[in-house]
Amino acid sequence: MLGWAITFLVVALIAAVLGFGGIAAVSVEIARILFVVFLILFIITAVLHVVRGRTPPPPAL
Repeated sequence: MLGWAITFLVVALIAAVLGFGGIAAVSVEIARILFVVFLILFIITAVLHVVRGRTPPPPAL
């Protein structure tokens, strides 16, 4: 997800340099939304990892 956000940010920068303001604005908004979703999922995952703790190792054979 972070990769997609960075990709859209790069597309926005290239579009802005080439003068495509509308495409740049839309790409920035998509990148911003994807980054926020990434941050929310990262925080949820980190909290769940702290709450669950370490799982016991599998039994040795």
